Amino acid sequence: QVQLVEAGGGLVQAGGSLSLSCTASEGTFDGYNMAWFRQAPEKEREFVAAISYTGGSARYRDSVQGRVTISRDNAKSIVLLQMNNLEPEDTAVYYCAAQRTGPIYSTAPTYDYWGRGTQVTVSS
Repeated sequence: QVQLVEAGGGLVQAGGSLSLSCTASEGTFDGYNMAWFRQAPEKEREFVAAISYTGGSARYRDSVQGRVTISRDNAKSIVLLQMNNLEPEDTAVYYCAAQRTGPIYSTAPTYDYWGRGTQVTVSS
């Protein structure tokens, strides 16, 4: 069992930056691929970025490519999502998720554990 806790959300103006973090309050996500998803009001949850359990590979949603960087430090059991040049369309609740090792998938049902989310609001 892995319990994930997100932090770092907040209110930022368009063009600004935020860094989200995900830590394991119980268990460890060592050995898991990790991802960030987001869900805006009245919209489906969508993939943002994912990183392999070694940190050696990553995938990004097309609309955030070049603006967002996912990273992890397994020794500290933390996954980070650095978001730059934020846009109002990035406003959503951001969720951290863990997937048992295998290919990095961008679909939510393939992930085994989820955090409760952190709100990111980007004002225009």
